[in-house]
Amino acid sequence: MSPRTSRPARAGQYLALLCYLVFLAFPFLWLISTAFKPARELGSLHPTWIPDSPTLENFRQAFDEQPLLRAAGNSLTVALSASLIAVVIATPMAYVMARQRSRLATAATGWVVVSQAFPFVLVIIPLFLVLKNLHLINSLLGLIMVYVVWSLPFALWMLVGYVRAVPAELEEAAAVDGAGRLRTLVSVTAPLLAPGIVATAMFAFITAWNEFFFALVLLKSPEKQTLPVILTHFLGAEGVAGLGPLAAAAFLATIPSLVIFAIIQRRITGGMLAGAVKT
Repeated sequence: MSPRTSRPARAGQYLALLCYLVFLAFPFLWLISTAFKPARELGSLHPTWIPDSPTLENFRQAFDEQPLLRAAGNSLTVALSASLIAVVIATPMAYVMARQRSRLATAATGWVVVSQAFPFVLVIIPLFLVLKNLHLINSLLGLIMVYVVWSLPFALWMLVGYVRAVPAELEEAAAVDGAGRLRTLVSVTAPLLAPGIVATAMFAFITAWNEFFFALVLLKSPEKQTLPVILTHFLGAEGVAGLGPLAAAAFLATIPSLVIFAIIQRRITGGMLAGAVKT
């Protein structure tokens, strides 16, 4: 492709990417704008992007009306526990499935993909009955178990791809040099899998942090409810929402996911390079 034709193509790609970023950023930017608007601007017929009189009153009302800190603590406990447990279980399973090329491994991978197509409503009744028999209804532990089971197929599917991307020749070379199986996994394979494990844990955390349906059905006590469930309490009995406090609470609820992604995404590539250097 000549430089004359490649420049317009490259410009078109950047333009398409810019439009996509604007499309993704629009709801979040409007949420931030709404969170800082006073009540009189929220009811305006001609809304503006930048509030004329920015205020923190919506945040004060949000904390006064609902126990956001307690709900955030519950969400953090559940999301961290579920993501860590799911990754710990999925990592050795993914290694075996990726290295053992058999019909059983292929069938297991297919089942993982198919299980992601099951709707929540299909499993909620039997799941509720199982947890009831285990006395785990209205329990954070029960919700953690549900999130682990629900995120495990996706975590396994992601990690299988990362394991297959690690050349088996590196493990064979380490074995030739006298390294045992455990030493090879720890010194050769694990550093290369670290970025994939981090990325998988991040997605599992975000999924558990934002999940609403299971938390709504399984948690009844107000002191145990998670942040997504608490956000629905800003809706009135007739569906009328307090837009200001709701936007402020929703904005605060998005911050942990953004912070975790900002911290981890810089280390994913660095971890891949570090693992390559170690090997």
